[in-house]
Amino acid sequence: MSEDKNQSSSDKLENSSFITKFTEVSVKVGNWVYLRSLRDAFAVILPVFIIAGLGVLLNNTVFTWIFHGDTLTKVQVFGNAISNGTLNVAGLLVAPMIGYALAKNKGFNDPIAASAMSLACLLIMMPGNISLGTVASGGAKMATVTGGISYLNAGTQGMFGGIIVGLLATGIFIKLSGYKSLQIHLGDNVPPAVSSSFSVLLPALILMSIFAIVAALLSGFFNTDLINLIKTWIQEPLRGFNTNIVGFCVIYTVANFLFTLGIHQTVISGTLMDPLVLINMNANMTAYAHSHSFAHIPNIITTSFVSSYTLIGGSGSTISLIIAILIFSKVKSSRQVASLSLAPGIFNINEPMIFGYPIVFNLPMMIPFVLFPTIGSIIGYAATAAGWVRRTVILVPWTTPPLIGPYLSTAGDWRAPVLQLFIIILGVFLYLPFMRISERVAKVQAEQQNA
Repeated sequence: MSEDKNQSSSDKLENSSFITKFTEVSVKVGNWVYLRSLRDAFAVILPVFIIAGLGVLLNNTVFTWIFHGDTLTKVQVFGNAISNGTLNVAGLLVAPMIGYALAKNKGFNDPIAASAMSLACLLIMMPGNISLGTVASGGAKMATVTGGISYLNAGTQGMFGGIIVGLLATGIFIKLSGYKSLQIHLGDNVPPAVSSSFSVLLPALILMSIFAIVAALLSGFFNTDLINLIKTWIQEPLRGFNTNIVGFCVIYTVANFLFTLGIHQTVISGTLMDPLVLINMNANMTAYAHSHSFAHIPNIITTSFVSSYTLIGGSGSTISLIIAILIFSKVKSSRQVASLSLAPGIFNINEPMIFGYPIVFNLPMMIPFVLFPTIGSIIGYAATAAGWVRRTVILVPWTTPPLIGPYLSTAGDWRAPVLQLFIIILGVFLYLPFMRISERVAKVQAEQQNA
């Protein structure tokens, strides 16, 4: 009888006019060639992000339990090397994948060439001079190096640049390649691979010249480059906000929204929030160390506050989505992704969920992913301000599992994990309707493709 009622309520939810209209809009948006190409590109490099999560997990949990001192430093080279080949070159990976996917979805006959052009154009837009830190006898110094590429620009911070360049370069390249006057034909006796290369030679020359001119103008007249331009336009307008609850929620809302577009949320939160909340964390730890009392702890929003109430299980607090899928979803593929994501999600690593479910470029899932961290932050802030839970006074590793983290960070306040559990359960029911919409959208899109 209970199952019949649950099935009935589920049917009513799926057949409601809101969900029907939302599904129609989501299907139209999801079928847009540029958005579809972005999803396809990220699907190709999904294994890269899963392996990156494995490296981070081993470096920050398993290795720290087993090794110490110099031995730990040497062993952690393993995880650092994985990061260098994955997250630290994410921008370089995404640009050619977008070029290939967009060219293929547009029916272009040489998607490999489009992929190469996207990567070439992204490198053209990279800064020619980079600043590196050096350690000398007089202390740390900064040196400007010519002819190098930094992981900072090529990694997650450069992903937005990779997306923009990948889309623009491929679109322009396909357009130029469509003009017969720009195609060079060497005759039928030439091998196809050689003939294909020469047929796109002039379009490639024009394309890279356009990007080189833009790079020269940015450098010569504005003393900047694409990566710094993005940082200036996206990050600097938010720099006036500090760690009050309004600014905090705005910054994390924007950061999580960017993550739904494939741009890691640390591009915003890492620059604008992490130093500030760490300062607050240190102030709390100092006050607690001197008094061993919670009467004069100054700050509510700290580094541990973020991991306890804002990003539970990673960006978007996706641990709630994993639970919702495992309990309520009947879609095999969704349950497989959730099962795969559960173990890393317990340690707050959720790239498999974000890129595998996916949440990136998934319109229905973008809504709870962006809103839920703000809801959790407000609840955590209100409960802490009211004195229902202690303020965080211990800096715990960000990979500390849920329930354990808030208990340790509040120096053993049992109410903190109870509050976090309440937020997680609330998130399950917040994610649930959007999860069902997303699965319905995927079903409709599959039926349209197979028709």
